[in-house]
Amino acid sequence: MTSLFPALKGATADRPALRFGDRSLTYAQLAAATGALAGRLARYDRVAVWATPELETAVAVVAALEAGVAAVPLNPKSGEKELGHILGDSAPGLLLTAPGAELPAAVGDLERLDIDVHATGGTTPDGPARDGDDPALVVYTSGTTGPPKGAVLPRRAVATTLDALADAWQWTSADVLVHGLPLFHVHGLVLGILGPLRRGGSVRHLGRFSTDGVARELNDGATMLFGVPTMYHRIAETLSQDPELVKALAGARLLVSGSAALPVHDHERITAATGRRVVERYGMTETLMNTSVRADGEPRAGTVGVPLPGVELRLVEEDGSPITSYDGETVGEIQVRGPNLFTEYLNRPDATAAAFTADGWFRTGDMAVRDADGYVRIVGRKATDLIKSGGYKIGAGEIENALLEHPGVREAAVTGEPDLDLGERIVAWIVPVDPQSPPPLDELAAHVAGRLAPHKRPRVVHHLDFLPRNDMGKIMKRALHG
Repeated sequence: MTSLFPALKGATADRPALRFGDRSLTYAQLAAATGALAGRLARYDRVAVWATPELETAVAVVAALEAGVAAVPLNPKSGEKELGHILGDSAPGLLLTAPGAELPAAVGDLERLDIDVHATGGTTPDGPARDGDDPALVVYTSGTTGPPKGAVLPRRAVATTLDALADAWQWTSADVLVHGLPLFHVHGLVLGILGPLRRGGSVRHLGRFSTDGVARELNDGATMLFGVPTMYHRIAETLSQDPELVKALAGARLLVSGSAALPVHDHERITAATGRRVVERYGMTETLMNTSVRADGEPRAGTVGVPLPGVELRLVEEDGSPITSYDGETVGEIQVRGPNLFTEYLNRPDATAAAFTADGWFRTGDMAVRDADGYVRIVGRKATDLIKSGGYKIGAGEIENALLEHPGVREAAVTGEPDLDLGERIVAWIVPVDPQSPPPLDELAAHVAGRLAPHKRPRVVHHLDFLPRNDMGKIMKRALHG
C-alpha cells in the first residue's frame, strides 16, 4: 500500500509537522503516534473522527489513511438529527476523539477511542494492498437539498489533488502553512492538514481564526495562508490600523482564498495595502480541487484561474451541449472530469448516477464564464445564483461584486424572484455600513448599471443586520426571503 505521506516513513527528524497553539508534533513524533494508532484501526472499514481543531484530529485522520481505513470527519457543531443520519449512513466501527471531549447523545452507541498523540511503539500495519480507488475519506455535503450525502473520496483523488496544487502553487517541504479553518471540510482537512504533510512541510493551526494570529505566525516564518472570504474580509478591514498585519501579508509567499468567491473589493484593498495578491482556487467536496490561479501565472481578481494538471473542464448549455467558444461572457454550467473526482455518494446509486453524464463528466451545478486563455470566473450556483431576467442569463456573483464597491455597502447578496414581465427580477440583500442611513434602491441600481449593464441592476433591495452564513462563510441564500 503506497503511503500518502512519504515523509512519515522512517521519520527520525525533529522537523516540525503539526502545531496547534502551544501543542506540536515533529515528524518523528507524528510517525510514532500514527503508527501506534493505525495498528488499532486496521480491522475496520470506516472510522468516524470527532473533527475538533486539535492535534488529535490530524493524528486520527493520518493514522486511518496510513492503515488503509476510510475516515468520516464529523462536524462537532452538527445537530442530533444530522449526526444521526451521518452515523447511520456511514456505519463507522469506531469514533476517534480527543481525550475529555464531550459527545452528544447521537454518538452514544458508538465505541469510542481517545487518541494519544504522544503514543510510541507502534508501526503502520501491512494490511491488504490498497489501490488508488480505495476510499480515503467519506465527507458529507452540506445537505441544502435534502439529507447530507456522503461523498466517497478515493486515495487517488487526495494524492492527485495535492500534487496538482504543489505544481500550481510551487508548494514544497520548505513551506509553513498557517490557517484557522475547520477540519471537517476538505478545505481545512485535505488542503490545510494533509497537504503540508504530503509535501513534508509543516502547518500551524490557529485553533480559531484571528488577524492577530495570522500576523504572529506569518511574521514568525510561516510562508502560506489559507482562508475563506470572511477571513480575508476581516483582514482587509483591519489592515489600515495594523502595521504588523501589513508586514505579515507583504512577506508571505502565497495567500489563498477558497470555499466561496472573494469579492473584488477585498482583493483590491489587500493588494493596495500589502502589494500581495490573493490567489483563488475552485473545488467542491465531490471533486476536491479543479482550478487555481497559479503562483507563476497572472493573478486576476475575481477569477479562480485555470484547470489544474490532470483536470478536464468544460462549460455546457442548459441542454447539456458543450460551449465551444469561450469569450468571457457566455454563462454555462461547469462540468469536470479527472482523477480528482469522488467515486460515489455512499448508499445513493441514484444520486451518483444523476451526478454524472454518460461519458463521465461530473455536473457541478456551478455556473461560470471562461476567457479565451482558459481563466474561469464563477458567477454562482445554478440553483440559487443563475437569474434569468428579460431574456438574459445573469450570474449573481458579478452583481454582488459591483454592490460591494458602493461605499455604503458592507455586505451584499443577490437573488432572483418571480416577475410577470421579466421572468425574474434581481433582488439585492444589503448590510449597510450605516444602518441609520442605508443606500436607497435607485442609488444602488444606478451604481450597478453604470459598472455592468442596465439589465443587471437590482429591482428590489432589502436592508439586513447580517447575512446568514454557514461554517465556511458561504451565504445561505435559501434563508433569504422577501
